[in-house]
This record gives sequence, structure tokens and C-alpha cells, in this order.
Amino acid sequence: MLKRAFVAPDPGRVRLRFASRAVLGVGLAVALCGAAGHTLTAAVTGGLAALLALFTVTDPTVRGQAVTTALLPAVGLPVLTLAAFLHDLPVARDLVFLAVVGAGSYARRWGPRGHSLGVFAFMTYFAAQFLHTVPARLPELCAALLLSLAASSAVRFGAWCYERRSPAPPTVAPPTGGRGLARVTTRQAVQATVGAAIALFAGQALSDQRWYWAVGATWWVFVNTASRGETLVRGFRRFLGTVLGLALGLLVAVPLHGEPVASAVVVGVGVFGIFYTAAVSYTWMMLSVTVMASALYGLLGLLDPALLALRAAETAVGALGAVLAVLLVLPVTTHSVTDAWVERAVRCVHACTAEAAARLSGAATADPSRRVAELEQILARVRMSSAPLVHPLSPLRARRGRARHALALLDDCAREVRGLAEVAADPEASHDARLVAACWRVEAAVEALIARPAGRRPTATATATGAARHAAPAEPVLAHLHALERALLELAVPLRRTDQVSAGA
Repeated sequence: MLKRAFVAPDPGRVRLRFASRAVLGVGLAVALCGAAGHTLTAAVTGGLAALLALFTVTDPTVRGQAVTTALLPAVGLPVLTLAAFLHDLPVARDLVFLAVVGAGSYARRWGPRGHSLGVFAFMTYFAAQFLHTVPARLPELCAALLLSLAASSAVRFGAWCYERRSPAPPTVAPPTGGRGLARVTTRQAVQATVGAAIALFAGQALSDQRWYWAVGATWWVFVNTASRGETLVRGFRRFLGTVLGLALGLLVAVPLHGEPVASAVVVGVGVFGIFYTAAVSYTWMMLSVTVMASALYGLLGLLDPALLALRAAETAVGALGAVLAVLLVLPVTTHSVTDAWVERAVRCVHACTAEAAARLSGAATADPSRRVAELEQILARVRMSSAPLVHPLSPLRARRGRARHALALLDDCAREVRGLAEVAADPEASHDARLVAACWRVEAAVEALIARPAGRRPTATATATGAARHAAPAEPVLAHLHALERALLELAVPLRRTDQVSAGA
């Protein structure tokens, strides 16, 4: 886990720049709040707003990111105001909190912008509970929030907008099917609300002051998950990261006794860790969040070992609420989500092949490289959705083996497609009559794999005959296509076995 977090590849140092810019943006926001004479509570509010703006706004274009960032106050300020006026009305406060959870989760159906606004609305309400916001503090907190968003935007879109020099990444929308409760985002909104309700009542039984930790744990378990298995794995990783972070907080944050400069350094390191590890390890990201929160409690004069132990208990309650919700309320199976992503990946493989064939046939507008980039994004989602199936703690060994085999074959497909795109980009490459037949066979393999008729799978004889017919091709293009065809045919076997197991279950 340590190796994956800190030795993972970082092409173009994107994660390093992402994390460094976050430290600069959050630091500038807090510094400006201090220079404006705001209290520590207002500076914490502003710093959190800047962190969320830099972390959750993920639109594919810079213009889209700017628009989403400009919309954050439109949801943040009303939620903050509502939370302040409901501070002394526990029943209404709790019901509105659950409504914010449901609405924030449901907003995911509108893509990255909806996701960003939903997260910002939830965290603003959460911060109001964390800081015990009352109406008298609203003017200062609203001013700090707006000032911090302006500061972080100046860093992101002005001083250090490295995205302007990079091509926009391909956007891969999650599969959305059905209406009403048949839609995954609707089901998850219901699940998140039920899980938050369980966490809220159980968390209040543990503490009438820090109950919101449990609700926050439930919320973040559901963020960026799409199935029952993903949610279970994320809940486990959240609890593990929190426990490790609390242990580190005992060693680092508690001895500081809220000393301002040292605590601010720990907060900065925590911010860097959140942004640097988020893409590769949720456990390490949660460790960083917990260490940062411990240092903030130290600055507020509230930190002690008993508080850290309470945080661990509340996090466990929140994770349990999420687990109960996904198991009992409108469950979305890991297989169905993974199957949808695998189908998207296979269709993208076909699209890449078609673009490469068109390019080699002389179509100047055909560009397989765009499809290759899209395939990489889809395969990342396949790995995420299948993580519960290949997890070392999974008791289903046979399914775990098939899932790992399928992932390996998809990686083979991606490797061959990348090679095919490189050959197609060569200006010396030319049309070959055998290319048409090979591309047709790839298309047939894709359609056969997507259709997956019950009881039918490629026989060993057919596969062996195809392999012999395509053995040792002379041209690189045909070599990639034949390898791609074999991988697709082989991929059908573990996927069909998974279908049969699911049908039997």
C-alpha cells in the first residue's frame, strides 16, 4: 500500500503539481483571511472552501472548471445560512442534513459539475456542524468563503493553470440506464440517505457533540462508488485510513498542543497528502485527512486522545451505516456495474480498431489516438469497479481468478490497440487487403463477446484454428490485430462463466 501511494507512476508529474498547487491555493486563502482580520473559525471555513474547490471541481476543460467554481457559492452560501439558523433546532437540523445528503448524492447524475456542487453543499453543512455556526457568525463566514474561493481561483486559473498547456482529458460518462429507481444514481441517493440516517442516530448515541463525524463517514464512503462491492471496499479503506491517521495524530498533532506554526505545517503536509495520494490510495488519502483534522482540532484547542478515539468510533459507525444501506436498500451488484464497464471497454476497442483501419486506408481525419486515451479512462473504471472481485479478502476464489484473468486480457487488448495506433500514425504505413479481413474478425469477436448468448462460447478447436491461421503475421498491423482477436475470444470465457454464476445465484 505504501509503495502504491508513493512510488506509483506520475506521468508529467501531474499528481505532484496537483498537490503543490493545492497547498499554495489553500495557504493563500487562509493567509488572506488572516490579513482581513477574520477569526480562526472563519479562516478554517475559508480554507475548507478553497480545498474543496481545488479538489472536487473536475470538469474536463478549464472553462468548465471556472464555471463550476463560480457556481459553488450559489449552493454553499444558502446551505451555510440554513445550517446556522437551524443550529438550535435539532430535529429540523437533522432532517435538512439528510435532505442535503440525498440531494448531493442525486446530483451525480449531472456529471462532474453536479458531483462538485453536491459535495460542496454537503461539506458546507458539515462544516457548519463542525464549527457550531450560529446566525451571528454568518457575515464573517460568508465573507471568508468568498475570499477563499477567489484566492484559490487566482492560483488555479491564473498563477498556475497547467491544464491550459495540456490537452483536455477524454470524458467517460458512467453508464446510465433506466428511470426512477432503475437508475444507479437514484438508487445511491436513497442508499446514502438511509445510511446517513442510520449513522446520524447511532452517532448521536455515541456523542451529542461530534455525531456529524458518523454522517460524514457515510457520505464519503458513497462518493465515487457505483456498486455494493465498491462501497464495502471503500468503507473498509476509510476506516483503516482513519485508524492509521489517528495513530499518527497521537504522535504528531497531540504533542504540539496547538502551537500555531508547527500545526500549520502539519495541516499543509496533510493537504499535500490528500491531493497527492487521492488518485492511487484512498487509505492514504484518509490518513492525510485525519492528520489534518487532528492538527485543526489542536489549533482550535479541542484536541486530546479521547477525542481521537471518539473519531474512530464515529467513523466505524458511519462505515457500518453505509454497509447496511448498500446491503439492504436497493442494492446495485458489483457484477452488473463491472459488466457495463467491460462492455464499454470492448466497444471502445472496436472503435479504436475501426479508426486505425480508416487511417491506414487513407482517411486523414481518422485518429485512433483519441480512442486509445478514452480506452485508458474506461479501463481505469473497470479496475475500480472490479476491485471488490479481485480483493485479497474476497472469499469467492473462483470468481476472483476469473476477474483477474479478464483484467489481464483487457490490458492485452489495450496494449495491442496502442501498438496498432502507433503503426497507423506512421506516414509510411499503407493499406493492406488483409487488413480489412482482420478488422472484420475483430468486429465479429466484439459483437460475439457483447452479445454473450447463453450456453455458447468459442470452442477450443475454433480458437486453435484461428490462432494457427493467424500465426506469425509479417506486418506489425496484422500482428496487433491478430493478437487483439485472440484476446477478445479468450476474454469471452471468464465473462460468460461469470454470467452463468450470476444467473444461478
